[in-house]
Amino acid sequence: METFSIPKILFALIFPPASLGLAAALALILALSGWRRTAQGVMALGVAQTIVLSFQPVGDALMRLLEDRARDEERRAPACCYAAIVVLGGGISPAYPPEQPLPDLSDSADRIWHAARLYHRGLAPRILVSGGSFLARHGGPPATEAEAMRAFLLDLDVPAEAIVEEPGSLNTLENIRNVRAAVGDGLVALVTSAYHMPRALRIAAQAKLNAGAFPTDYRATPSARLPWDNWLPSINGLYSSITAIKELIALNLDFRRASPIP
Repeated sequence: METFSIPKILFALIFPPASLGLAAALALILALSGWRRTAQGVMALGVAQTIVLSFQPVGDALMRLLEDRARDEERRAPACCYAAIVVLGGGISPAYPPEQPLPDLSDSADRIWHAARLYHRGLAPRILVSGGSFLARHGGPPATEAEAMRAFLLDLDVPAEAIVEEPGSLNTLENIRNVRAAVGDGLVALVTSAYHMPRALRIAAQAKLNAGAFPTDYRATPSARLPWDNWLPSINGLYSSITAIKELIALNLDFRRASPIP
């Protein structure tokens, strides 16, 4: 198993819906063992965690901790003279025929669209798309995320000669290391989701990648929702809360380092 998979599995287990299922299983075991009051407490904690994280204001508050930092970094980014626009992976998955005949856009696909807009604005002469495939690395279909991003950018009228693929990375650490190897000391416009930008910039600094922040895909947007959607528990609220918590944990407790490539 790849080491980067371990945190993903652990995160999946400690947050709903898996955590609720684990709480129910543990509560059942405790109840059958005669620990009924403890079982009730465990089940109550599992339900409470799910309900609280499902409220959109909770997700918004957690997201703002990250997105406000991304806005500050964007204001500090240089206005010009970028060697490339760099799009980190996470916005699209490659095609896997016949089940998935075309690349599939995720809710982070704003990253690719934003990169195309920046290119057409004249910010940099090329776009570097970074993202590999776990399946391709382990004998599955050879399609990569970088390849899928390239196809999307072509549809957005970015010329083929302006797109450079980095298809070997599976996470942000590898994204940044490989980009640093490709661009050297050149200034790059780093494009990723706003909630992901603080961690991406920290890793870029470790790898000595000279990067300016161009965040997109803002999630804390209460004014863009119907009023009751901000106060009723929802799947969207749960997703926002869990996404932000995962990113905050990784930002503050992930001590892996992206060392610069000679």
